[in-house]
Amino acid sequence: MSQWKRSLADAQPVSYWLDDPARPRPEPALTGVESCDLLVVGGGYSGLWTALIAKERDPDRDVVLLEGRETGWAASGRNGGFCAASLTHGLANGLARWPEEIHRLQELGARNLDAVEEAVVRHGLDCDFERTGEIDVATAPHQARELAEWYEEIRRLGLADDMEYLDADAVRDHVDSPTFLAGLHDRRGVALLNPARLVWSLKRACLRLGVRLYEHTPALTLRPHGAGMAVRTPYGAVRARTVALGTNVFPSLVRRVRPYTVPVYDYALMTEPLTPAQLASVGWKNRQGLGDSANRFHYFRLSADHRVLWGGYDAVYPYGGRVRAEYDDRPETWARLARHFFTCFPQLEGVRFTHAWGGAIDTCSRFSAFFGTAHRGRVAYAAGYTGLGVGATRFGAEVMLDLLAGERTERTETAMVRGKPLPFPPEPFAWTGIALTKWSLARADSHGGRRNLWLRTMDRLGLGFDS
Repeated sequence: MSQWKRSLADAQPVSYWLDDPARPRPEPALTGVESCDLLVVGGGYSGLWTALIAKERDPDRDVVLLEGRETGWAASGRNGGFCAASLTHGLANGLARWPEEIHRLQELGARNLDAVEEAVVRHGLDCDFERTGEIDVATAPHQARELAEWYEEIRRLGLADDMEYLDADAVRDHVDSPTFLAGLHDRRGVALLNPARLVWSLKRACLRLGVRLYEHTPALTLRPHGAGMAVRTPYGAVRARTVALGTNVFPSLVRRVRPYTVPVYDYALMTEPLTPAQLASVGWKNRQGLGDSANRFHYFRLSADHRVLWGGYDAVYPYGGRVRAEYDDRPETWARLARHFFTCFPQLEGVRFTHAWGGAIDTCSRFSAFFGTAHRGRVAYAAGYTGLGVGATRFGAEVMLDLLAGERTERTETAMVRGKPLPFPPEPFAWTGIALTKWSLARADSHGGRRNLWLRTMDRLGLGFDS
């Protein structure tokens, strides 16, 4: 049996983060009719940050939160735990789309990450928060050249204060892989954390502040009711003055928002804990998060108990944009990830994976969150985080609360918040376009980074697809 097959033999098809004896019991489902000032729909990061900040802004505000299953069961409990300062899915994406306000967006993002860290301390959020930074590594010669050129560009623009370019020896001094040719080290812009424990800690903080939280209570319909809104659930209803929607990958209760997002399935592996000798063979003395520079990229990091999470590369869009549990299980992707892992870290031969999982994230055509209101400003929504929502959802919560209050703030005045991405076309055009883009990105990776006519056209239109 080959090494990668042996490594996966005992892997459980469940998120490592959710496979935790500390997982809290769910709150009871809603039965009957409730009334409140603010109703939050969705019990992931987006909804929990919204409920928490709403109570911090006004402790007397009556807040109800509805979650269709259990808090954190979806993307918030399955991601890699990279909590980034970027609000724009990376500096390059932000600079390409909002060059005139990129300094402002970077500042807002840095302040948002600081606010996450302050909340961890203030509320005692038990989530293994570490301000480790991140290294973007080059694993092909053209990627090394592009990283060096990118570093010089952001230095010229005054955006590289916390960045450091690393040559092959320098990057391998941080983390040792024979595949690493260069790196760009973001020293302050990323924290690592346990994503499921962040959700559960936010839930506890919300309950302490008086949020009424109901689990196993899907929101079925949204309609005006008097001066406010009403949401129907299987066994009751909630009437609220205002509603914040944090449902992200799941179909929005505001139907006109649905064409702006599609689900993409992401997959990850988690190793058994590394021994001291294994950990020493890799180095990783500063525990930074890492990602490679390919279009079809991997992200990887250490957990608090010295496991390696290894994810990414495949990004699977199901025809019709359906979100189904059976798509979470994809052995061919886990096999591919395992082979890539041992190519990156051959010194870890013999390490086994204990968990292998997948799940849907929402993406939009600009790769970063978009925002808006409906029903004459009584409903606000945020969606489209594209896998970088661990930190940015807190910013999105602030934006939704600003919009519901009718306040003009430095957040709501940005072009990023005021604008919308282009919607995705109906099938079969969405599937065809995404498949062609993925093929073109893979081809660029294997042809020195050269982008074909399709990708260049997508670039000009501000469209594309990020693996």
